Amino acid sequence: GPMPQTREHILLGRQVGIPAIVVFLNKCDMIGAGDEEMLELVEVELRELLSKYQFDGDNVPITRGSALKALEAPSWDHPDAKCIWELMDSCDSYIPEPVRELDKPFLMPVEDVFTISGRGTVTTGRVERGVIKVGDEVQIVGLRDTQKTTVTGVEMFRKLLDQGQAGDNVGLLIRGIDREAVERGQVLCKPGTITPHKKFKATVYVLKKEEGGRHTPFFKGYRPQFYFRTTDVTGSVTLPEGVEMVMPGDNIEITVELHSTIACEEGLKFAIREGGKTVGAGVVTKILE
Repeated sequence: GPMPQTREHILLGRQVGIPAIVVFLNKCDMIGAGDEEMLELVEVELRELLSKYQFDGDNVPITRGSALKALEAPSWDHPDAKCIWELMDSCDSYIPEPVRELDKPFLMPVEDVFTISGRGTVTTGRVERGVIKVGDEVQIVGLRDTQKTTVTGVEMFRKLLDQGQAGDNVGLLIRGIDREAVERGQVLCKPGTITPHKKFKATVYVLKKEEGGRHTPFFKGYRPQFYFRTTDVTGSVTLPEGVEMVMPGDNIEITVELHSTIACEEGLKFAIREGGKTVGAGVVTKILE
């Protein structure tokens, strides 16, 4: 049946705005021929869980199968591999084509940074919005002082392109910037479109114990990590006037002061984490400084 981490993933999916989910019910080879009812029960439980987090539980496609058996199948048209084809079919038919935000100003969170000898520094990531062309000026925002540079190359799957657009995983070659001067967690953006901030108001939901969250409340001065786009930043929490503590399961507005700046705007979503474990989720409602 659904494990605690299944629940956590569904909840996170809901909070980061994933529009549709398809399900693969794994390890079905462990269930004997006479125990079909067991699988039916698991499916019902799963559909209820999905509906609880506002997914369309009644209509979500659930594919039964065994990943291990499929992997060990002697050929791709073997009956043991059929479940993978079914899963791919349900991805194609059920998951909507994402709307690419091409008309918005360019933004790409940096996931990794490399040096290519003789060519310079390459930053990789998935373009969040807009279009980037060779020769465009960009700013590098967050974590340190804002820097300006020019994109001298756009690469995707080892092919050189003249542009990248929202949804593409690209490597951007940037001029005159040392590998040490850029890091994961920063963003590349169209100059002047997003600014670094440390302090903001946010609406957050604190996960319940059953959702894999904290078992105890937190108080003012609580200092978790805030996960924005690609990185964790430590910050301290100020509670609203008259609120002494926040219980798991609460929705609340808090003020956050980060220890380093992050490229931030209203509507930006983040996760709250402690030691790599997600304990809450939130959205920036107002920039303070």
